[in-house]
Amino acid sequence: MTAAMPFSASHDAADPAVSDAIARLIAEGADHELNRINVLDFAARTGLDEERTISGFIRAARAGLFDLTWNVLCPGCGGVLDAHGTLKSLRSDEYQCGLCACGYEATVDQQVEAAFTVSPRVRRIAAHDPHALPVWDYFKQVFWSSGVEFDDAAMAALSNEVVIDTRELAAGDHTTVTLTLPPQFIILFEPVTHAAHFIDVQGEPTDEVQQLAIKYEGGHSAVQTRVLRPGPLQLALDNKARVRTLPTIMVAADALHHLIGRRKPFLTAKRMLSNQTFRDVFKADNLNIDQRLKITSLTFLFTDLKSSTALYERVGDLAAFDLVRAHFRILLEIINAEKGAVVKTIGDAVMATFIKPEHALAAGLRMRHAMQRLNAERGTEDLVVKIGIHEGPCLAVMLNDRQDYFGQTVNIAARVQSLSTAQEIHITAPVIQSPGVADILSTANIAPIQKQAALRGIADRMMVYEIP
Repeated sequence: MTAAMPFSASHDAADPAVSDAIARLIAEGADHELNRINVLDFAARTGLDEERTISGFIRAARAGLFDLTWNVLCPGCGGVLDAHGTLKSLRSDEYQCGLCACGYEATVDQQVEAAFTVSPRVRRIAAHDPHALPVWDYFKQVFWSSGVEFDDAAMAALSNEVVIDTRELAAGDHTTVTLTLPPQFIILFEPVTHAAHFIDVQGEPTDEVQQLAIKYEGGHSAVQTRVLRPGPLQLALDNKARVRTLPTIMVAADALHHLIGRRKPFLTAKRMLSNQTFRDVFKADNLNIDQRLKITSLTFLFTDLKSSTALYERVGDLAAFDLVRAHFRILLEIINAEKGAVVKTIGDAVMATFIKPEHALAAGLRMRHAMQRLNAERGTEDLVVKIGIHEGPCLAVMLNDRQDYFGQTVNIAARVQSLSTAQEIHITAPVIQSPGVADILSTANIAPIQKQAALRGIADRMMVYEIP
């Protein structure tokens, strides 16, 4: 069976150019190109639309061509602290990075990466057996995320300028390394178990051989720092873990920080949760009922039909239902086109999320124009959509068997929508402060009207902006 065959069955549901590019990647790509694929980077390299590419990979994963993993990243070094097959496995406690000696809570904004690896049932690649990878391939393909910009030159600089020594120890093996410590801060890092030991080399040089013994047992342990003097060191390494280990001795200098500081965009869990295809395709595989994922920033758009009850009374149930259904179809198409996702519909209202405020405002403006066109086509003025937009922190949760959002940001967005009395859009200060929103308003020659508003259920009056 060729790689293109299983995807061809879903070709009609995806962008054909994306489907063809994915099929070529599976058939012709190098092994490392099929491990933890950075979808945004793939879209950029192939000249494809990002949203359509994301949707194509989601469909391909659902068809069994790729394994989707959720990688918890260290914001400091870009290392993968843990990899999960589902968001349901994400923990609420801190993830520890040995290399940076820090703990991090896994917010889904920039600390959880969604990556795709070709399924071994479709094509075997070297990363399917990570413990057989050479040390630098392990670092590049397994330890560091797809957001770290490591090309061949960067890997060569890492191995030549930063690393003093590296060893490969099979389970149960031990070895002794003799080296001369430079007067610098040294990190002894093991990327498989994430164990780290720091050596602060300071003081007068010595000719006496110093001793240090390190034992790897597989579990996460606190980072320890030893102070040693410049000069000879005899380092005993004992692998008691049940897996191969790769102890690596690095100089914690500017060269290391420069190399791991080179980043490129990657597909975040936040963006996946706001992708309509993901919500549609993986609707039962998002979160557990008692799970709460923190999102530091998400934009919410709420819509509602003005006087919909009066509309049903005025034109009758059948005609009103036809109008409302047409309005829903248009709104959902616009939300999807502007990189948003529908969370739910409530009566005649829509709740949607967007990664950036400017995407939500662009959708709101398009919705307003679309309703004006629909009214003109139908010879009516009955469809008036009230729109409110707000941005802020929230929790991703499961409510009523679907992935939803909870928090004050959601409440404010819903209340802001209720301020509208006609076709105006109301947005909040965090939205209007976005540079992208300012650009849209300037281009459209729209002057927002600033006003104070009392929102039901919100204690303090808020500054809001009417988009006339």
